[in-house]
Amino acid sequence: MPDKRRAACSGLHATLFGAFKLTGPDGEEIVVTGKRARALLAILCLEPGVAIERDRVCELLWRGGFRAQARASLRQTLLGLKKQLSPIVPDFFDVTRDRVAVNAAAVRSDLAELESALAEGPNPQASELLLEIGGRPLLGRLDFGESFQQWLDVRRAQVEQRLKRAVEDAVSDWQKRGDEREHARLLDAWRLRDPATRASNSDPTIRIAVLPFKSIDAADELGHFAQGLSDELITTLGQSPQLLIAGRGSSLNIRNSERPLPEIANALHVSHLVQGSVQRHGDELRVHVSLVDGDSGFERWSHGYRGNTDNIFGLQEDIARTVSRELASALELEIGLPGPRRTTPNKAAYELYLQGRALTARAIGDGVLAKAVELLEASLAIDPEFAACWTALAEAHVYTVVYTPCLDRLEKSARMAECAARAIELDPAQGHARAMLGIHRWTQNDPVGALDLAHEAYRLEPDNPDVALRLGSFLLYIGRTREALPYIEAAIDQDPVNGRNFAMLSVAQLNLGNLDQAVAAGQRMVDLGLPSMWLAVATAASGDRKLAVEQYWQTRLLMNTVIFPPAGTRPLSGPALNTYWRVAARGVCSGRAVHRRLYCTLLDYLHATLPDPCDTSIVAPAIWMGYSKMVFKTLGTQITPANMYCLMSLWADIEPIRQVRLHPDFMAFAEKVGLVAAWEKYGWPDLLAAPDSR
Repeated sequence: MPDKRRAACSGLHATLFGAFKLTGPDGEEIVVTGKRARALLAILCLEPGVAIERDRVCELLWRGGFRAQARASLRQTLLGLKKQLSPIVPDFFDVTRDRVAVNAAAVRSDLAELESALAEGPNPQASELLLEIGGRPLLGRLDFGESFQQWLDVRRAQVEQRLKRAVEDAVSDWQKRGDEREHARLLDAWRLRDPATRASNSDPTIRIAVLPFKSIDAADELGHFAQGLSDELITTLGQSPQLLIAGRGSSLNIRNSERPLPEIANALHVSHLVQGSVQRHGDELRVHVSLVDGDSGFERWSHGYRGNTDNIFGLQEDIARTVSRELASALELEIGLPGPRRTTPNKAAYELYLQGRALTARAIGDGVLAKAVELLEASLAIDPEFAACWTALAEAHVYTVVYTPCLDRLEKSARMAECAARAIELDPAQGHARAMLGIHRWTQNDPVGALDLAHEAYRLEPDNPDVALRLGSFLLYIGRTREALPYIEAAIDQDPVNGRNFAMLSVAQLNLGNLDQAVAAGQRMVDLGLPSMWLAVATAASGDRKLAVEQYWQTRLLMNTVIFPPAGTRPLSGPALNTYWRVAARGVCSGRAVHRRLYCTLLDYLHATLPDPCDTSIVAPAIWMGYSKMVFKTLGTQITPANMYCLMSLWADIEPIRQVRLHPDFMAFAEKVGLVAAWEKYGWPDLLAAPDSR
């Protein structure tokens, strides 16, 4: 429920999950100055109507001072708050000589709304509210020393326990009703609180990153075999329920980093690192692996393994099991050892698979993905029953469509779908394959089928950040930004050095009107080496159009490295390249009608002349400039895996983007591409009311 509606329904509204915020009846935030004043309100809003002794409040917020001085500070803080809040809500406080409380009828909180929705029996709103709070901790960013932290830890544990029981009851109710969709949706939403509950000392989950192994082998110049082995170790270790493994994308992004190991561990949000090296002499393998404490950077354990390529599967399992045992010993925890994985019994097929996976992960580079496809197809020619390789081949085809200027995007998408379907047929547990199959459903104007597959993929692989991000992105595409955000944040929590994740986060925050957060996410994406268009759009929305033009203009420096010219065209260079990007930057970001008209005219020319008239280079700026007819002519003609991400930018309530949504032909377009069907099943967009409520 939007903040304005909440506030109108219940006087003031308190946000207790994450940073505390108080919202007035008009939906605007009430800025409370003073750290202790905000903390006092947060404490009292946890249980409106329940009084707390003044001395206890003083112990929590003014610990270390004289009792009389602390009580005087509390009294002064209350007087200031009364003066600020009384004109908005009279009798907000209920105060006596010894106790203080807030009036239960004067404030409503996100916690109270969630518990109420869960207690009402089967209620879809409970899932939405739970998704909205995601993994944010109760009363985050409050720090007043050890005594306060102990009090807060107890309150958090009590709340989480209440929520757990309420969710279990609600899940049971959905099961009794036979509503599998809402049952799965509520379970997914509850899983997203795992990052917060894992932070508890009582939770045995350990966050670990496997760094790319180094290759000490002249024949493996680019480290394909070593990278493939560490990549597979990530998957094998991920089978242990007590281990949460950092995403592959982030691990690869820091492979050449010279930063100290504790800084790397901090960047990856992990407590331990696994690093190693691989050396081959003919068929002989020598693998060295070490376990590193993330806080100190010191080795906790290291070991060398010898084997041969005939026993590479056993070697990999030995390493994974030993790492798990050493983690258990070092942390004095019970850790379930990973079991054997379904791969292939054929050594040659497996080596080709490792090399193909390594190239797919690199993605960018002349001929890299074509070679990856060749290697993976060669592996499957040896062992056509190798399910994980079919999934890897599907991923290579997706990356080819998205990251290379190819003209046969639909054919490659169809081939990707065939590979994903084959992987699922051989191994129904291939969740990631389902997510990629969902991409192809978008090209068929079937977002309902795409979301069905993405939800099933997340059910099968909730700890796979690629799967979480895919579900979040699909929800973004249909305008369900509030529901999408927790999945995107969960993916970033596990894969925090992967730039594409921050593109999704920047757009989500922009859609929600959180401009500072959108700019910050866009800047993080740029810091990780990706294009700056999203940063520029967010900066322009914040009002600094001159800076936005410059940020967009900087994107030209990534031409032919991270971004490529449209398929079938020759790369621009020199003055022509600079002129094109200057026109583009001004058209999207300057806010001047003359610049917008010039770039729209250029888009008309590109649409008429490019081999692919639905190329991303046309679709994305058309949305950012509110060029409705071009949006309908491109996405309304053909959605591809390359341009589908542009859909997420439709849902920012800013000028001129909103002009697409407000165009009289928008609903016909939405019906044509399947969005209306998706809204009818999965809920209407944050910015559109359902027909029966208009």
